[in-house]
Amino acid sequence: MTDSFISIRNLYKIFGPNSSAMISRAKSGMHKADMLKEFGHVLGLRNINIEIKKGEITVIMGLSGSGKSTLIRHLNRLIDPTSGEVIVNGTDILKLDRLQLLQLRRTQMSMVFQKFALLPHETVLTNAGMPCSVRGDDRRVIDKSAREWLHRVGLSGAEALYPHQLSGGMQQRVGLARALTSNSELMLMDEAYSALDPLIRSSMQDLLLELQEDLQKTIVFITHDLDEALKIADHLVILKDGEIVQQGEPQHILLNPADPYIEDFVSDINRARVLRVRSVMTETISGSTDLELLDGDENLEAAILRSKGEAGKTFAVHTAGQQVGTLKMTDVLKALVPAARRSNPSNAE
Repeated sequence: MTDSFISIRNLYKIFGPNSSAMISRAKSGMHKADMLKEFGHVLGLRNINIEIKKGEITVIMGLSGSGKSTLIRHLNRLIDPTSGEVIVNGTDILKLDRLQLLQLRRTQMSMVFQKFALLPHETVLTNAGMPCSVRGDDRRVIDKSAREWLHRVGLSGAEALYPHQLSGGMQQRVGLARALTSNSELMLMDEAYSALDPLIRSSMQDLLLELQEDLQKTIVFITHDLDEALKIADHLVILKDGEIVQQGEPQHILLNPADPYIEDFVSDINRARVLRVRSVMTETISGSTDLELLDGDENLEAAILRSKGEAGKTFAVHTAGQQVGTLKMTDVLKALVPAARRSNPSNAE
């Protein structure tokens, strides 16, 4: 599916008592620090334009203060923009009145929070079914749906427990089940896994990808962790000081950083584990039947292991049973070196 589910157009957000008067200064390029120093206003977002495709995971990432959490709060209008448009599933949400907005939040979107946001006095089952309860659905239907989703996230048998009886990872699974029980097409996940230990965090990422393969939800995921972003994103948006520095397919960004900021951002990534064969291969189709086959979605680490140290080896790359290209190990070795170092080898340490 390629249709846009969300369109964010020319979005600006300025915090302060006279924010509308600051728009012209923001559009003329005034820096965030200068606006704060001279006028006491905070430039949260500047000229954000993103097309979020239906059925994909769009990851919005950046360091603290980059504007990523401010941006996701525009999608359910917890924050209103100073200027710009937010179109969700064909609806201009800035034109909705209070009741229409409430209906949109209840039926078309769900949210998974960093701090879990479970009700401590309610059971796991009741917490998981909360979105349906708010809508006034039948209790038996709610419990049936909640049990099914708790089972999908690995929490069968925990229905009668309370949040304080669960580990952090289990609590976040309840939060995920709650979002899925709502049966909304759009899921907003704001630093959803940031509070979890690394191993639990990795398992939650795997669970999300496993569920997404079946459900094809439209997911907007906020993170400050590049490894997490590269693992789960179909489309990656990188923010700095409230502006988009680069956006696109994660593999493309890693191989083609747009400026020194992005180069620094991706410099310490384990490229062999993140880059995929399909991103490095050439589209040349070899007529040789002697070439070993390699799946396009394998990472470069797998290709290196398969090559057994033969730098001159070439593989036929297949996807869904069809050859789509050819992978030369010499290209793999080049891809392991960041672009900046390839263009200026004297900078290599």
